[in-house]
Amino acid sequence: MNTAQAQATQSVHAFTQEARDAIYHTIFSRRDVRGQFLPTPVPDEVLSRILTAAHYAPSVGFMQPWNFLVVQSPETKRRVHDAFAKAHAEAADMFEGDKRAVYQKLKLEGIVESPIGICITCDRERTGPVVVGRTHMKTMDLYSSVCAVQNLWLAARAEGLGVGWVSIFHQADLQEALGIPKGITPIAYLCVGYVSHFHDKPELETAGWLPRLPMEDLVYFEQWGQRDDQQPLIAHLQRDQAVAQRARQTVQA
Repeated sequence: MNTAQAQATQSVHAFTQEARDAIYHTIFSRRDVRGQFLPTPVPDEVLSRILTAAHYAPSVGFMQPWNFLVVQSPETKRRVHDAFAKAHAEAADMFEGDKRAVYQKLKLEGIVESPIGICITCDRERTGPVVVGRTHMKTMDLYSSVCAVQNLWLAARAEGLGVGWVSIFHQADLQEALGIPKGITPIAYLCVGYVSHFHDKPELETAGWLPRLPMEDLVYFEQWGQRDDQQPLIAHLQRDQAVAQRARQTVQA
């Protein structure tokens, strides 16, 4: 295919510039929200849209291994929070020195404050033991459920909702809190709701926990570990990172 044919094909299938800009803005302004949740209820029609977006994620063998457990009652939230608090206290002892002090100051969940919790799970036996695309990489069903998480997260951001992924749990404790059978794997507990504001960059980056890695350091060519800074792609990556940086600075409070 020559350049003219490639450009023609791209123009046929590409979204409009406005639609592309909206998608990239959603990606660059998505945040892991912990402490900015408002008590404003999330309308069912909005919740339905983001759950539907999650259900339309790709899945290995089209097995659609996910379920969506919606949490709204204070009693259930308290059980989930208790499970978090236990693991959170244990996690603090795993860090040393300054890292432990920073960790203890971090706000890492909004379980009680958020109007809605959503636990996305994976049923690894949903379509039987042999699944197209999972015959050799057995974890592909888990990765599929993570795709559902990302779909929901981006749809929620487009709706003006904040989402916070809480992962500091013993799996068995979260299963007990939510009545999840042992054969079902919890993938993500998400705190969902309207927020007072979105931060212009991730909170862990702001706190100095870790910086965002330069994209050009993460791209190899042909073989693992083989870099080539003379590749034209590298210049494009550097330019687009600068665009993303500017885009996140325009996030409205």
